[in-house]
Amino acid sequence: FAGYISQVLKNYTDHACDGEYVSLRCPHRTTISIQSSFYGRIVPSHQMCPSRYPHSYATLIKEDVACSVGTSLQKMLDECQDRRSCQFLVNSRLFGADPCPGTSKYLIVWYKCRPNEYKSKVACEDDKLRLSCKKSMVIAIYSAIFGRTQGGSLECPYQTLGMPMIECQSATALQLMIKRCHGKRSCSIYASTYEFGDPCYPGIQKHLNVIYTCDNSPFLLPVDETQPPALSSSMEPVGVSTEMALLSNILAAYAFVT
Repeated sequence: FAGYISQVLKNYTDHACDGEYVSLRCPHRTTISIQSSFYGRIVPSHQMCPSRYPHSYATLIKEDVACSVGTSLQKMLDECQDRRSCQFLVNSRLFGADPCPGTSKYLIVWYKCRPNEYKSKVACEDDKLRLSCKKSMVIAIYSAIFGRTQGGSLECPYQTLGMPMIECQSATALQLMIKRCHGKRSCSIYASTYEFGDPCYPGIQKHLNVIYTCDNSPFLLPVDETQPPALSSSMEPVGVSTEMALLSNILAAYAFVT
C-alpha cells in the first residue's frame, strides 16, 4: 500500500527531445492527470537536447533560447489525459506553427497518477468530516485541501464580507488526513483550525476537501504497530509498521516539497 500511495502522490516528470518518443505511464487502477507541459527551448543545446544539425550549419543560425509554444498543454491533454499510458514521437509539427525554425526543441511534461475510482467529501469550517468504506475495504487518501480555494466550494459558499477572493491552503492537510484515516474502514475529523492550523488571514472562511478511494488491500488492515516487523529470508521487511514508516517519510517529503 505504501508503494501504491507513493506512486499516486508522486509528481512525475518526463521529457523528450525532437525526434524522440515521450512515454507516460501510471500504475494499475490509476490514469494520467496532466499538470503542466512545455515545448520549445529555454536553455542552450549543450545543456539539454543537443542540436541535430551539423555544427557548421548550427553556427549559421543563432539558437533561440526564448522559444515556446502555447499549445503544448492542450496537446498533452488531448493525447494522454485520463489514459493509463501514452506514447508519441515529439516534433514541431504536433504543436502547430514552428516558433523557432532551425532551433532544436524539447518537450517536458509534468503529471500525476489519479485513481480511476474515487470519492470526494467536503466539510465547511468547524463541521465534522466523516469518511467510510464498505465492509472488508479501507480508506486510501489521494488528496486533501484545508483552506480557501480560488474557485470556492458549492457546499460551503463564502460570505465575502468585503474580503478579496484569495487562495490559501494548509501545507500539512494531506499528511494529517493520511495519518488520521489511511488503513481504516471509517474515520472522522473536524474541519477546524485546531486540527489543521490557520493558513489564511483571520476571518476568512475555510473548508476541507478530501478525495479518497476504498481499497481492499490486505496491507491496509489494522495491525499492532508496536510489534517489530517480521523479516523474510531475503531480509526484506514484510510487516505493515515498516510500510507505514516508509509512507510517513514519503508524505513528509511530499509535504515539504509542496
